[in-house]
Amino acid sequence: MRYKLFPCCSFFICLSIQVLAQDREIDSLKRVLNTLPQDSGKVNMLLTIGRAYMSSAPGEGIRFGNEAKTLARKIGFHKGAGFAGKAVGQGYVMQSNFAEAIAQFQESLHTFDSIQYKSGVANMLNNIGGCYFNMSDDTKAIEYYLKSLRVSEEINDKLRIGTSILNVGTVYKNKVGTLDKALEYFIKANKIFKEIGYPEGMGTADMNIGEIYKDLKQYDSAIVYFDASFDVFHGTIDATFPLNHLGEIYAEKGDFEEALLYQNRALEIATRLDAKLEMTQSLLGLAETQRRKGNHKVAVLHYLEVVRLAKEINARTELKLAYDGLAGAYSVLGNFKNAYTYEALYSTIKDSLYNTADDKKVQQLQFNFDIEKKQSQIDLLTKDQALRELAIQRQKAISYAAGITGILLLIMALGAFNRYRYVRKTNKIISNEKERSEALLLNILPAETARELQADGHAVPRYYESASVLFTDFKGFSSIAGKLSPQELVSELNEYFMAFDEIISKYNLEKIKTIGDAYMCAGGIPSANQTHPLDTVYAALAMQVFMKKKGAKRREKGLLAWELRIGIHTGPIVSGVVGKKKYAYDIWGDTVNIASRMESNGEPGKVNISASTYELIKNKFECLYRGKISAKNIGEIDMYFVEHEIQTKLVAAP
Repeated sequence: MRYKLFPCCSFFICLSIQVLAQDREIDSLKRVLNTLPQDSGKVNMLLTIGRAYMSSAPGEGIRFGNEAKTLARKIGFHKGAGFAGKAVGQGYVMQSNFAEAIAQFQESLHTFDSIQYKSGVANMLNNIGGCYFNMSDDTKAIEYYLKSLRVSEEINDKLRIGTSILNVGTVYKNKVGTLDKALEYFIKANKIFKEIGYPEGMGTADMNIGEIYKDLKQYDSAIVYFDASFDVFHGTIDATFPLNHLGEIYAEKGDFEEALLYQNRALEIATRLDAKLEMTQSLLGLAETQRRKGNHKVAVLHYLEVVRLAKEINARTELKLAYDGLAGAYSVLGNFKNAYTYEALYSTIKDSLYNTADDKKVQQLQFNFDIEKKQSQIDLLTKDQALRELAIQRQKAISYAAGITGILLLIMALGAFNRYRYVRKTNKIISNEKERSEALLLNILPAETARELQADGHAVPRYYESASVLFTDFKGFSSIAGKLSPQELVSELNEYFMAFDEIISKYNLEKIKTIGDAYMCAGGIPSANQTHPLDTVYAALAMQVFMKKKGAKRREKGLLAWELRIGIHTGPIVSGVVGKKKYAYDIWGDTVNIASRMESNGEPGKVNISASTYELIKNKFECLYRGKISAKNIGEIDMYFVEHEIQTKLVAAP
């Protein structure tokens, strides 16, 4: 059944009753504490009081945790010291002080490891991973989660196994391309938690499953899971997460008052517990809802508070979203100076988040996967030499046989004839294999580079003073992908990319690679020429023409049309072949990065070009100036939309 929000007054009355009951319980525990001797029993009582404070007053929880740790060390109660460090770390997590929390968890990890308490080791590894995850360091997070999973499986601790699996799923959820993997992990974790009767784990799994359904716009399913999660976490800091998500859903459905009710309640809980990360997330939700309502001034106030809190706790993801929201809100309000300032800050932090080691590793894994598919084609090159050596050995055998006289001559002549037929057959195989391997190689590498690789065994990197790089990317690809089966998705992508291949071949461009739904090619390589800026723009316009025709056909069938952004930049690049066994032709340099920025800052159906490309094609194409963007380590760059080709006017002779 759907959870109903209480009116604000009822909420505070219930909260006051809950706090009063908790205070009476803590006072009772304190009276017992004063009667206990300095032993392990007192350590456990200090930890119990600290846990009672944790949800309402994390600072007090930290204080009692530290007292427990001091006493545990004094009496040599090592396991108690480990649990005390864990309690202190959890208090810092509640305050979003993740650096201090990691230090406490590392200390407890060392303590548990020293006494071979592996369940505690698994627990601390998981907690450290959670801190790194909240600090947007996915690489470190998944490293610790997997370590925890290995230890948990070693001791068959199902609680820790389920927790580690759940947390690995949260890392996968950060990537659009691995949502299906994340859902698989969450469902698996939820099953384990149900088996062992662990409601907090079930509530967390339900919340994450709900997030995936929300991202897929399956709101009814998302609401069911968020309600189930809220029922578990009601009255705790974790209740802010389903409340915020429910607010987002109602905002997207246009029910703003209901959305604000949920989001304000989440903010009240987070503020009461001084949980700064949850406060930033609740404020972001409120800001977005106010922006949707058209209350941009109120949205700005919320976004500015997010910036203050996010900087304080180094929450880079939330800071990025706040910068983006401020840029949009100030633009609508006509304050273009502030809009530009926050747009520049957004671009800078977006670049820094995109270029993390984790993203680079993911891109490298994807790149290696593409190259491995081509390895069998490259390996055909090695067969050529082996077959030639076989033919030479056969020919030597025939030469030796020619010297035998008499009957042996007759026998050897017959043998030579048979061998001759075999050699002809072998040579034909050699010729066919050579043609096949060369054709496959030319399908992977530019002809000039392939010839150099065949002749010398390696290809020398080349510097080009001027080349034009083109990037494409489909708008809303993750949304499109979620509505298609894997077979349909690959078939559709293949149709578009095959059309792009034909277009760039027509305009003398070189395909570099595809990464997911992105397509990359370049003009002016591997053979330098002067026409590459025009060639690249012609190709880009041809791609958009194809997209419009294809879109019209899809709309006639009642299907959603795919839309494409294209970006172009002209400048110097370096090209070369990388890899020892698995060759790949690629290009590098700022020109590549700027071309990618042109694409990401473009619009569907348009061709967005940089100032350097514009200067080279402006006499041939009518272009629309769009303003500037800031590129990391480059500075500000002017952008233009290519409108249409300038028609040449003929003047009649007098």
